[in-house]
Amino acid sequence: MKTSMATRDAVARRTVDRELAIVHGAIALVAEGGSSRVTCGGLRFGSQILAGAQAAGHDCGVRVSALWSLDERVSALAIERADPR
Repeated sequence: MKTSMATRDAVARRTVDRELAIVHGAIALVAEGGSSRVTCGGLRFGSQILAGAQAAGHDCGVRVSALWSLDERVSALAIERADPR
């Protein structure tokens, strides 16, 4: 059974939304002082969400950095306070 393009797009959109929710939760955790650093790994769409995550982090004093895989894809994001204490 072949998967339609619309089905693949819907699955990809849900995955992006889920990964964004995870990263935004990690940003909130670090910004509120619950953790000094969080790594969100195993991201399928890390490259696509990086700029938005960095902007969201910047707005609340958190740095979001890409962690690159061997195939030069963003597979994880490191979230930490912009000015470590």
